[in-house]
Amino acid sequence: MQKVITTNPYDDDHLHEECAVFGIYGHSEAAALVALGLHALQHRGQEAAGIVTHDGAQFHAHRGIGLVGDIFADRTVIARLKGNVAIGHTRYSTTGEPMLRNVQPLFAELEIGGLAIAHNGNLTNARTVRKELVSNGCIFQSTTDTEIIIHIMATTRGTVVDRLIAALRQVEGAYSLAVMGQDYLIGVRDPYGVRPLVLGQLGDAYIFASETCAFDIIGATYVRDVEPGELIVVDAEGIHSHRPFPVTKSRFCIFEHIYFSKPDSIVDGTSVYEARKRIGIELAREHPVDADVTVPVPDSGVPSAIGFAAESGMSYDLGIIRNHYVGRTFIEPSDEIRHLGVKLKHNANRAVIQGKRVVLVDDSIVRGTTSRKIVEMVRNAGAREVHMRISSPPTTHSCFYGVDTPERDQLLAANHDVEEMRRIIGADSLAFISIDGLYRAMGLSGRNAADPQYCDACFTGDYPLRLTDRLGGNGARQLSLLAESA
Repeated sequence: MQKVITTNPYDDDHLHEECAVFGIYGHSEAAALVALGLHALQHRGQEAAGIVTHDGAQFHAHRGIGLVGDIFADRTVIARLKGNVAIGHTRYSTTGEPMLRNVQPLFAELEIGGLAIAHNGNLTNARTVRKELVSNGCIFQSTTDTEIIIHIMATTRGTVVDRLIAALRQVEGAYSLAVMGQDYLIGVRDPYGVRPLVLGQLGDAYIFASETCAFDIIGATYVRDVEPGELIVVDAEGIHSHRPFPVTKSRFCIFEHIYFSKPDSIVDGTSVYEARKRIGIELAREHPVDADVTVPVPDSGVPSAIGFAAESGMSYDLGIIRNHYVGRTFIEPSDEIRHLGVKLKHNANRAVIQGKRVVLVDDSIVRGTTSRKIVEMVRNAGAREVHMRISSPPTTHSCFYGVDTPERDQLLAANHDVEEMRRIIGADSLAFISIDGLYRAMGLSGRNAADPQYCDACFTGDYPLRLTDRLGGNGARQLSLLAESA
């Protein structure tokens, strides 16, 4: 009897973004363009996707579990999504199985008309606010934190902008939102700008997207980033910028540059590809190694490995080949071959690594399970030595701002020093870029602990936004104190 298993045990040694958003106003083929944009953003979430449109008379929606290309493959689906304003969402669920009721964009009929919302990020006081709303009679249709925003808007008075601002003033955490009604499109980022959101233009149409790579696929032009704390409304009268929140220091997620964003995107004003190459250069300067060939762990390790090899004067080659056609599930004929594990996604290129001293460059180590299997695979392919270099500092803390991370007791670096980690994964040497080296790669002199430019809580435990649901109203400070004592 064939057994169906998930490949997830071999995927989750990386951190996962939860989702991406895309919205467009003023184009006759809005739904088709949103579908293409979501396809370009598929790396940010592979478990579900949806699109909502408005045709001047009514709203249309289609949501599904699976990949964007499968959900919207049928031409009749896009044909039914009529209108010149649309938003879309692609999702990576963080707990349990994905459920259709949680697939965004969420839609609700309010006193002011229909409203759809798509959210990238995580609200850190969602449980607290939800409990209060339920006690006041609100009935929730999903288990997502995004629905909280809709309920607050429904119980507030004023224009849609007034209601949205009122809702966002009651929530805490990280968010980039695309919001639409029958005659408007809104894009907004939280005051710290943790999650990305960019503004683009295609002819007379305006677009919001999580990354600029979504503009490239449809031939749109990148205009600028939506600023932290900025709310932009697009309607028949044009584009209007609002800044309803107190000005604060931006804390953009630095892991966007390390792993989440596509290399061909411009994120926070910086080329992701070039940033990753510079990270690799800094990594080589901090932790040189006498070896024969630099090999990236595909795909996210590729740009950093190029920078590492160039700075080291070492050859660069594809010593690991990735299978791009492994989905979220895989049918195995028996339990006996479960040990193949990582080979479902990666295979060693023996011709490149046999008899060589190999430097493997990867973006991060989370649990360490995949790293251990890859080191073993490279050794079995004939490598004389296997050294690992990681283009991020050790991941010692969980993220609560829209990234799926294990609890801290499951993070390898939270429980072991580098030498212990080296022994666990079986490498001849192991080294991570320092936090100052990472900041240098981003064009700064180093990390200013009193005024960091990025959210780097997964490396430092310095949580910039309150974690009310986690440890009470002063959760961020409490976790920072825990980090200091760890």
